[in-house]
Amino acid sequence: MFLLLTLIFVFSTPMASPKTFPLPPMNIKFCLGLVLLLIGTASAQLSPNFYANSCPNVLSTIQSAVNSTVANELRMGASLLRLHFHDCFVNATNFTGEKTAAPNNNSVRGFEVIDTIKNQVENLCPGIVSCADILAVVARDSVVALGGPTWTVQLGRRDSTAASLSAANSNIPSPAQNLSGLITSFSNKGFTANEMVALSGAHTIGQARCTNFRGRIYNETNIDSSFAASLKSSCSSSTAGDDNLSPLDVSTPNAFDNAYFNNLVNQKGLLHSDQQLFNNNGSTDSQVKAYGSDQGSFFTDFANAMVKMGNLSPLTGTNGQVRTNCRKLN
Repeated sequence: MFLLLTLIFVFSTPMASPKTFPLPPMNIKFCLGLVLLLIGTASAQLSPNFYANSCPNVLSTIQSAVNSTVANELRMGASLLRLHFHDCFVNATNFTGEKTAAPNNNSVRGFEVIDTIKNQVENLCPGIVSCADILAVVARDSVVALGGPTWTVQLGRRDSTAASLSAANSNIPSPAQNLSGLITSFSNKGFTANEMVALSGAHTIGQARCTNFRGRIYNETNIDSSFAASLKSSCSSSTAGDDNLSPLDVSTPNAFDNAYFNNLVNQKGLLHSDQQLFNNNGSTDSQVKAYGSDQGSFFTDFANAMVKMGNLSPLTGTNGQVRTNCRKLN
């Protein structure tokens, strides 16, 4: 079973003291500052040149494998990006994935690709490069392979020795969430509403199962009628066809671009959570329109948000381990 990455929990260690004094309630801003300090300390130990001496060809090896994989199956690029996002959104970027969590069950894929790349890297540099770092680089290279932006991936993460099914079930955003819920989910991980919209632009590639958009196409009114009708042909109102797939971006499903945002303006968001980003005078409507008219702005913000996501609470130094097999502990 695949154990993968995780995103942003705060750990505290009580210090011994000869006396115990009552403490005043912590100021929320102070707590947030402490979180950011801890995140900054961990991410400061990462470096884009971490493997420059120990495994100098690792990045070119990963890129070559990703390019070959995506060329063979365009959809796989979205699947690999999704692995990184969902792993990061649980506890930290340290490869402790929860494959059977409700939001992931029967939907995440690409594990075999990571296996293959890990084997190639192990043959190149045994016991050096973590699965967490491999997946972070794979996500970036998948986006680039489909025409999207690039960014600098900080390296030096270690792999976790634990996974949390309950955290995955409670932390991964649901396709049925309203805008307020989405903003809260991302805010809990340290992201602004603007960063949430930028990261949601990842839905410019990939596909979703009928079971995740059935309620939208049959029950909601803020959807283009012809778009809904076209989806109903492969997604019945009953439970039949639960696993039938439709592209998240009906316009350019295999290109990483800004068409997703224009689809939302035209009420062609596939998931309920997608269309919530543009919902008639909603707080994120203007940003959706801005990205729809300026792909460069979207690319810049998406890349910056991906860097931030990849740097949240990584295991570094002697914490965790470097797995030789990403599916199990050493």
